Amino acid sequence: MKKIVKRATAPTPKFFKVLRNVGLVLAAVGGTILAAPIALPVLVSTIGGYMAVAGGVLTATSQLTTTDDSVLRQAQDDKDGSK
Repeated sequence: MKKIVKRATAPTPKFFKVLRNVGLVLAAVGGTILAAPIALPVLVSTIGGYMAVAGGVLTATSQLTTTDDSVLRQAQDDKDGSK
């Protein structure tokens, strides 16, 4: 669990910050469509649900992406050592 918290609080690259914000907007728009006080066609409600889920996944994935290269170095060292 500590690894996940450490990864979530680590610095996020600029590109993934932009993707995170896009995901937040998608989730907000999808949630707004789903919570609309008027009756909407089924297709619009379905699209709203997909937007909310896609936005949530995009946001979570982007937030957990880090610039920490120590993991990559460790994997490369393991790969070079196994040859």
